[in-house]
Amino acid sequence: MESFIATNLERYADTQGVLPERLAEFGATYREQGYLTREQLYDIAYESSTRSAYHVERNPPERCRTVTANVLAVDDDFSKIQLLTGLSGFKAPTASCVLTAFDPDRHAVVDTRVWASLERLDRLEGRKESFDAADYVAMIEPIREIAAETGYTAAEVGYALFAYDADVREGTLH
Repeated sequence: MESFIATNLERYADTQGVLPERLAEFGATYREQGYLTREQLYDIAYESSTRSAYHVERNPPERCRTVTANVLAVDDDFSKIQLLTGLSGFKAPTASCVLTAFDPDRHAVVDTRVWASLERLDRLEGRKESFDAADYVAMIEPIREIAAETGYTAAEVGYALFAYDADVREGTLH
């Protein structure tokens, strides 16, 4: 599994995935401030999905700061995602970017490609094309197991799973 992660991490740069360096920058800001502003959330959402990022602008600025501060006050992954998805422009995949930015050791960016890779590796069952907080929890558990087995961070495992699907998928994504 370690060589699988290493090989696919190398492939990640050739995908259209979120840039790990950008998430690291957002994470440093988040840890320093203890919250994210609406503008910072917009930038993260834009990294994740350029099409829907504009929805973030519907959130009152104070709500953005409050919700992202509250995310840091809870330990439960389901609750963290649920809080973030209460903001306009944030479904579970985009919310996972916020968590990954803050704590790449414990969190990963998840989406259809990551789910499909976990299914191919017999770590999940069934196909999924939309995700909620419970689906994030379902995905992050095997991602953390793989991270523990291989010595990679959860974020790196997520990026490798994304790249693996991009490499092996035949046909279109949806």
